[in-house]
Amino acid sequence: MAQGEDVMGRFGYAGQRVLVAGGGGAGMGAATVAGLVALGAEVHVIDRKPPPVAVASHQTADLADPDATAAAVAQVGGTLHALFNCAGLPGGKYPDLDVMTVNFLAARHLADLASEHMTGGGAIATISSAAGAGWMANIGKWLPLVTTDGFAAGRQWCAENPGAIAGGYAPSKEAIIIWTMHASFALAARGIRINVISPGPTDTPMMPDFEEQVGKEFMDNFPIPLGRRSTPEEQAAVLLFLNSRAASYVTGENVVTDGGTIGAIMTGNIDPSILIPSAAAGQ
Repeated sequence: MAQGEDVMGRFGYAGQRVLVAGGGGAGMGAATVAGLVALGAEVHVIDRKPPPVAVASHQTADLADPDATAAAVAQVGGTLHALFNCAGLPGGKYPDLDVMTVNFLAARHLADLASEHMTGGGAIATISSAAGAGWMANIGKWLPLVTTDGFAAGRQWCAENPGAIAGGYAPSKEAIIIWTMHASFALAARGIRINVISPGPTDTPMMPDFEEQVGKEFMDNFPIPLGRRSTPEEQAAVLLFLNSRAASYVTGENVVTDGGTIGAIMTGNIDPSILIPSAAAGQ
């Protein structure tokens, strides 16, 4: 930090052009968009639903279509200072391949496209989930997918490995975390940072899908040391920090934003058996 520089200014987005995938509706992406506008950013949104506030542009491109995504990024054009990957499917009623495509492959593809419009100081932040907490034991499993060359090759890998992607949601979230860490090395050489957050249960429009998958009673009693679910705004605040200049030395990190659940499990304060059957407890 330069001597005398306004510390609080490093948290702002004035003069920055940012792209938000999944920035419509009322979830974490929408909260991120609202926060970015309040912080002075020029915001461009890709989502089937309209954003919650007025933005510079809104496109309804299907993120599962790589050509449509490329066209959307080209339409935004110019320099991009940050990408927020907030789109996702909850699993359950959606085929595993579709969940992997939207949650992981589309996010990776968009990051590849957006990073070409970034110079040094650019940043990427993606939403994973506490449901991907098993990533550390599965690095070897996911590296072959994470290192596939492009969208089509990645989708082919998923199609050829149905057992690996079984369940859809948790596998996609593990892959996001490992991809973030792997990609951070090459992106760092270009001055671009990339990070991911892993939320626990959050009150978004996706919550009913999780309640249907594992039971409302289970979700209502999910062990959270802070005693409540998070709000979309609380998750958005961490994303905003990670892509701001205030986090200029943070990259390749998985920031767990679950109210303390995973930390409590790891230190023996919560019995992990009470989390069964929740592969989809995070959001």
